[in-house]
Amino acid sequence: MTNAHPTHTKALLAPLGMLAVAATLLAGCASPTPPIEQLAVSRAAISSANSAGGNEYAPLQSKAAIAKMDAAERAMTEKNYVLARQLAEEAQVDAQLAGAAARTAKAQKAADAVHEDSRVLRKEIDRKKQ
Repeated sequence: MTNAHPTHTKALLAPLGMLAVAATLLAGCASPTPPIEQLAVSRAAISSANSAGGNEYAPLQSKAAIAKMDAAERAMTEKNYVLARQLAEEAQVDAQLAGAAARTAKAQKAADAVHEDSRVLRKEIDRKKQ
């Protein structure tokens, strides 16, 4: 069975195709939104890392986080929101790493102190036994 109105179908499909192309172009041209929330989360992560001792125990990661955060803020002022978001996310990860490294170093230091105290106590007990 053949289509009774082939020109009518083509006339309907042409505007629909144009509409689809226009929608795709508009979606591609939509500008990204400023990553205000991401910057806030990244700043909080840096603050948390500093509170955990990141500057002392993980200075490289802390400095990297701060440098990336500064670059993210510059990108924000230049309205380069894609770059700002990327740098802020990287700053957050670096800050989280610094915080984890600081907490690990502190825990290791505490464990070493307990181990040393235990060694001294054992030595004292052994001395008293003799």
